[in-house]
Amino acid sequence: MGTLNLRRRRTALAAGLATLALAAGVATVPAQAVDKTKYIALGDSYAAGQGAGPYLDACYRSENAYSELAAESKAIKLVTNASCSGKTTQDVVNNQLRQLNKSTELVTITAGGNNLKFGQIVTYCGAALAAPTAAAAALCDKVTADATAQIASGKLARDVASMIQSVKAAAPNAKVVVTGYPYLYDPVTPNPADPMSLFIYKATRLADGLNDSIAAGSGGATYVDVRAAFAGHGINSATHEPWINLDLAHPTSPDNFHPNAEGYEAYFASLNKVNAYSAP
Repeated sequence: MGTLNLRRRRTALAAGLATLALAAGVATVPAQAVDKTKYIALGDSYAAGQGAGPYLDACYRSENAYSELAAESKAIKLVTNASCSGKTTQDVVNNQLRQLNKSTELVTITAGGNNLKFGQIVTYCGAALAAPTAAAAALCDKVTADATAQIASGKLARDVASMIQSVKAAAPNAKVVVTGYPYLYDPVTPNPADPMSLFIYKATRLADGLNDSIAAGSGGATYVDVRAAFAGHGINSATHEPWINLDLAHPTSPDNFHPNAEGYEAYFASLNKVNAYSAP
């Protein structure tokens, strides 16, 4: 009987506590924690966040990179930003895919610009503008022609496609999102009497070819075009704050021709617009 009475008292106590909990609006069962999407960012300097600082390492990974902005979401767990400045699509395959596995749920990639040696293009062609000589013009023409040939032959598109296939093989359960690049300068009408306008026109056409190649090679992934998001915020913008760095007092700064913090916010907004950071 003593045991029976003890059980009855325990039952009555439990019922009373449950009633109090319901009256107070307190759930009697703890809410389940929401599983965060396991996210890994891959790519080059534009994925690393170069241009926005401060930097975490020699790869110019920045706490202002678009992947770090995504990590502030309660739904996203940034496992790592494996991107690194100067890397090509092949570098991504060779050195960054080891971070991926079957548990990876989201992968973003910005890569392809270094395949075209875009850094050399702006360096050599910028030098040709600053100090016009036959030798400087020849260097600019060569790197531009090489990039144009990669685009026209479809090589860049094939390189992007190969990279994405490798990513999907390494992370078979992940949503894969690949981004394009913004215009460095807002497009202008070319004027034969104005070398700067001709350079901007050439850079615009190369950027279009770069983005078209990435889009063409992005089968099996979501392609995100960021050109519209950056519209009016190029280096030469006269009406809005530029979102691309160019420090004329420090022409060799590694931050030049990369987005600033506002630019990476534009990247993040573009990715959000296509629900890149929603559940796979």
